[in-house]
Amino acid sequence: MSQSEYNEQELLKTVLEPLLEDFEYWFSRARNLLESERISFLAPEEQTDLLERVQEKQKEVISAQMLFRATDGQVGIDTKALVPWHKVVAECWQVSMRWRSLKATLNTKVKDS
Repeated sequence: MSQSEYNEQELLKTVLEPLLEDFEYWFSRARNLLESERISFLAPEEQTDLLERVQEKQKEVISAQMLFRATDGQVGIDTKALVPWHKVVAECWQVSMRWRSLKATLNTKVKDS
């Protein structure tokens, strides 16, 4: 293995491995929220659609992780795959932030009553 190939492989392990772990973490959290709570500001169909997209993207990430590990970090991921993952994660972050804000507002109102 040439020094250049070694550097590329190390870069992939340094950057891609934690990135895939982050995607897996955030998809797991989003999935947990969407499966365990009724998000009142989303129509039931919207919540179901988001959950299905999270599940689909989570499967893609898990497959990418398995391939990455099976090849000992020698396989990268096309950025065309990362962009849709990031969009779904960003959408989930917004839902989660709004959900926490709504819960905090409701808890404050209950305490003030």
